[in-house]
Amino acid sequence: MPNAPLKIIVAMSLVSVLSFTGTNTLQNEYRAESPSDSNQVFVPDDLEATLWAEAPLFYNPTNMDIDAKGRVWITEAVNYREFNNKPDKKLHFDQGDRVVILEDTDGDGKADNSKVFVQDKDLVAPLGIGVIGNKIIVSCAPNIIMYTDENGDDVPDKKEIFLTGFGGLDHDHSLHSLTAGPDGRWHFNTGNAGPHNVKDKGGWNLRSGSIYTGGTPYNDKNQGNQKSDDGRVWVGGLALRMNPDGTGLKVMAHNFRNSYEIAIDSYGNYWQNDNDDQVVTCRTSWVMEGSNAGYFSADGTRTWQADRRPDQDMFTAHWHQEDPGVLVAGDNTGAGSPTGMLVYEGDALGAKYRGTVLSCEAGRNVVWAYWPQPKGAGYDMTKRVDFISSFPKVEAHYVWNDTGVDKRKWFRPSDAATGPDGAIYVADWYDPIVGGHAMHDKKGYGRIYRITPKGKKLTTPKFDLSSVDGQIEALKNPAINVRNLGFVALKAQGERVVQPVKMLLNDPNPFIQARAVWLLAQLGDQGKAEAEKVLNESKDENLRITAFRALNPTNFSVQKSLGSGFLREIAISLRDVPYEQSKETLKALFTAFDGGDRYFLEALGIGADGKEEAFYKDIRPSWPKDPVGWTPKQAGLAWRLHPKAALNDLRSRATAKALSAADRKQALTAIAFIKDKAAALTMLELSKSPLKDVSEQAFYWVNFRKTNDWQDLINWQQATAAVLSPVQKKMLEWQKIMMDTSVAKSQREMAAKTLASDLYGGQLLLAAAGESKIPKEFKLVIAEAIFNNPDRSIRMMAGDYFPRPSGKGLSVNLAASLPADVTKGKQLFQTNCATCHRFETDGKDIGPDLSMINKKFDKNGLLDAIINPSAGLAFGYEPWIIQTKDKNTYYGFLVGDGATVVLKDAAGQTTSLKATNIISRKQLKNSLMPEASSLGLKEKDLSDLTGYLLKLPAGQ
Repeated sequence: MPNAPLKIIVAMSLVSVLSFTGTNTLQNEYRAESPSDSNQVFVPDDLEATLWAEAPLFYNPTNMDIDAKGRVWITEAVNYREFNNKPDKKLHFDQGDRVVILEDTDGDGKADNSKVFVQDKDLVAPLGIGVIGNKIIVSCAPNIIMYTDENGDDVPDKKEIFLTGFGGLDHDHSLHSLTAGPDGRWHFNTGNAGPHNVKDKGGWNLRSGSIYTGGTPYNDKNQGNQKSDDGRVWVGGLALRMNPDGTGLKVMAHNFRNSYEIAIDSYGNYWQNDNDDQVVTCRTSWVMEGSNAGYFSADGTRTWQADRRPDQDMFTAHWHQEDPGVLVAGDNTGAGSPTGMLVYEGDALGAKYRGTVLSCEAGRNVVWAYWPQPKGAGYDMTKRVDFISSFPKVEAHYVWNDTGVDKRKWFRPSDAATGPDGAIYVADWYDPIVGGHAMHDKKGYGRIYRITPKGKKLTTPKFDLSSVDGQIEALKNPAINVRNLGFVALKAQGERVVQPVKMLLNDPNPFIQARAVWLLAQLGDQGKAEAEKVLNESKDENLRITAFRALNPTNFSVQKSLGSGFLREIAISLRDVPYEQSKETLKALFTAFDGGDRYFLEALGIGADGKEEAFYKDIRPSWPKDPVGWTPKQAGLAWRLHPKAALNDLRSRATAKALSAADRKQALTAIAFIKDKAAALTMLELSKSPLKDVSEQAFYWVNFRKTNDWQDLINWQQATAAVLSPVQKKMLEWQKIMMDTSVAKSQREMAAKTLASDLYGGQLLLAAAGESKIPKEFKLVIAEAIFNNPDRSIRMMAGDYFPRPSGKGLSVNLAASLPADVTKGKQLFQTNCATCHRFETDGKDIGPDLSMINKKFDKNGLLDAIINPSAGLAFGYEPWIIQTKDKNTYYGFLVGDGATVVLKDAAGQTTSLKATNIISRKQLKNSLMPEASSLGLKEKDLSDLTGYLLKLPAGQ
């Protein structure tokens, strides 16, 4: 769709027209939190948006689903992260969070009735809901909870903990919404706040985790490199599916950061967005089955920061885009906080909107629209426009108002859903900042917009689910869980309904045709025969792919006429097929590979999973004997498979002067992913190459891999014992004096001050403080000196244990009211911030990148973050303190955790420690970032600094 002109739609407040009915109706007095102009949203000029519902009908919406009656079901997160957001300071429900049903009873396009379906203490900030018949499935880690309404009175008659063991209690990186797919199975996802140790109803065990901890006090234990019952290591966030009876749990893709919601279309494609580590690298992606999305290392024991190579840009590193075995990341949407996803398959908004993929972006106050285009074996996601926003245009350098009173920025779309009427509904969390680390909206205000064609009234149809015609109409409906009602009812009748379902293959809407294919494949032999006709005869590749997925045929022959997307599906289907039964198909697929399609190459690698060595040995004899003469497709496959058998060939390419530097780099990278002693020795050899590009890269790989995959393969001649310097020995003596109660107090105080003023002495104090061994009477004495310690890291860490100058006296409101001198702000950044933070071309990549901080905060929000840096730590930047057996203390960000633990300190230096040498580790509650007052900054300084970072016009 071309960029449609946008037109402002002003929604009227609902407060004056609300009517409340029903025994469970909310009846609170409530005045709308937002001024009239904050209810203005922009949509394409052929559509209109109305404010369909707002508080007090419901509060803090996280997710929604819409039933066959057109009622909107909302999960609320009122009691969200109350360890950060004190319940006595905001709206709080003593009896737990709720599921609320909203309804427009008079058909005027606005909700007028609200009832509480359930309020449950097991509901702590639930993030997902699926209304599937009379079963209401709520996603709330650690549980998937199923409420059953057996008599239709909107009161649950039965509650079941359907599955349990998911990580992420009271965490937004946790369990997300469940929907019924076109295959009849249930599809859902979870974020990276593991571990996820889940047993399905058939006894199959998922064991998944990563290095990631933090975000909540409950997410303190996690680890990567865990194997599930399928023998595979799944890490990070996961896309999952299962049968409606809870059996057949299967990981469909993994290694997300925190994909908020998976949207499945009627072809069976997965679409998702994913958040970043505050470094301008959010993304929207098509997700290939079986793929690794690339957030952590492949085993989940290292962060992307630990794995980032010297020449990699942030987006490439963040999603491991140059690692073999990683899916193409998709569209880089920059800074933000992506949330709900929707594929719109209806026709009510007009033909040009059919197939639109919508991505909610709470951080940028927008819902984006995509029209994905096939690109090789994948999809091009670059065609993106603003679909609904509280601003007329969302630009890369969009400037947020600095006063904090422009509540248009409070529009935080959390979810989007299609109603059975064909309208699109968008839920708005509504808050001046994103997420619940430090919620500022104390009243829990939320709202829902309804988007319809301009000047056209959409109505909810009535479904007669007792008749085949009514079931067909339900199957055709654009609301995803409504059409499952038709699917289930028709499937139960088997071959008797093949003919009416077959008729849907002629429907003008291709998504409806696809639903028919899925259903036919499950309607006995007669229905399966009709699906096979589509597989073998259809001229629509998407329908052929759907039929392939639905039938899952074995030994399907590779034909030249097949498109790349279809060949991709054949490749993926081979993953669990033994090599002897799949080798000829793998060879044929390689022949069809054009050498440049990364999606196709990744699918081929998935198909060859566990068969790499045999496949390479079989296919290698047909290639040029001299690997320097390989074609790009041959070099690409060797890189993707990186088997041990390819080592000598890869060494030859890595040292070939006749090849380009890029080709040599590809070979070096492949060697670096071979977990074998010979590969490590080869890389050592290459580090001495006369070719500068080779020696430099090999030197990096040697020093990197000796801390993880190759650590135990070679004696790296590392020191086994620390040798203390005279200064270190002296500090140990001072420590003994401080702890000796027989020594005079004045001498012990002198010892404490001496320790606090020294680099190694400060380490000793932090270690002792971590074990609560510092005498209380010396804490103030130590505080006088330790915040002037020559080591900045010690000064930062000390705030966890000793009373440091606080932000008391620094006023956010006063700083916000002062005009900003952006020139002085730049100087302040370079002096106080650039040693840890990057802003555009200045600074270092140690803490979060601030280049697009104006997409996250307004002036008030950023001032609060600077004055109180520990109030809302960014994920991945929680500090740790570690003590080792040789009595050394280390502190910084945890970027690797496994057999080797890797810390990144405040100077950006990494330290690798053997896990067996660690005696204690502790995650600290205070940020590494010092408070503004400890840097001597005043309100005017902060105004100048934030004005510069937010790119405000001079004087604002």
